[in-house]
Amino acid sequence: MTTQQARKALGFFPTPLRELRHLSLLLNGPRILIKRDDQTGLALGGNKTRKLEYLIGDAMAKGADTIVTGGAAQSNHCRQTAAACATSGLACHLALGGSEPADVNGNLLLDRLFNAQIHWSGESRKGENIPQIVAELEKQGKKPYVVPYGGSNEIGALGFVEAARELDRQMTETSLDISHIVFASSSGGTQAGLLTGKKLVNRNFDIVGINIDKDEGGDIPFREYIHTLTNDTMAKLQQTYRFSEDEIILRDDFVGEGYGEVGVLEREAIEMLARHEGILLDPIYTGRAMGGLISMIRNQEFGPQDSVLFWHTGGTPALFAYARQMSEIRFQKSDL
Repeated sequence: MTTQQARKALGFFPTPLRELRHLSLLLNGPRILIKRDDQTGLALGGNKTRKLEYLIGDAMAKGADTIVTGGAAQSNHCRQTAAACATSGLACHLALGGSEPADVNGNLLLDRLFNAQIHWSGESRKGENIPQIVAELEKQGKKPYVVPYGGSNEIGALGFVEAARELDRQMTETSLDISHIVFASSSGGTQAGLLTGKKLVNRNFDIVGINIDKDEGGDIPFREYIHTLTNDTMAKLQQTYRFSEDEIILRDDFVGEGYGEVGVLEREAIEMLARHEGILLDPIYTGRAMGGLISMIRNQEFGPQDSVLFWHTGGTPALFAYARQMSEIRFQKSDL
């Protein structure tokens, strides 16, 4: 990188890079690999650890004593943010969508264990009421720092610029060629960082985001938001190259009934990875993204010469919160 950005060490890197031989055989598809960001180490892992290293580092450099962020009730981002605050000596306030449930489990249970103060926010699940929370904290003499939804701004995206560098080193060390990277694209920072990093390390693999939410992007189309964030990240690194919107590959055809709605696509993907590779996916993000990848393989969108990397972004604790939906899996004898 060409600029210095404060960074707080939070995760265990590099995360493993492994081949999914059984899944590839089962699907009669291309070579499939997986990048295990579910093993980043912070609060049961996840991709947000990478973003938070830069965001928490920036907050501490600016003298903040309190972090404020928001998300859905089972937000992986909020769970990892709460853990990052706990290990960094910072107070944590979470604006979570919905109302307090009778049963506390999954990510929400971990939020409480990490001593996060939760502000139930009704229909708002993307931190829309954070300005009011910040104003109240400032009245109390606190120094709050707002981490954006999903940790996705040009500072958070730096975590995935570094992730692209990490992958580049692993590919060089193992003489590995990758044609595509497929992952869950939710708040945009992962995709923006990977695109920026890909350019900086001069790799030519396609970066394919699987859109998770019909409503992502807010007031502007999600693809446009990712495009802007990618170029903002390039500018932050004092790079002159600017991406065109055509370079943003975002698949919108797997969103199903919308955010948090678990269907056949997600359940089948979770079942296949668990039974044939011993790897757990979550029902909201990685389950949907892997379901999209499986559909793409079945539709012969990859050739036999391709090597496809699935970037596992974590989220395993949410499995327990979706136990009822997951119980609808039809257990049957393996084909292998």
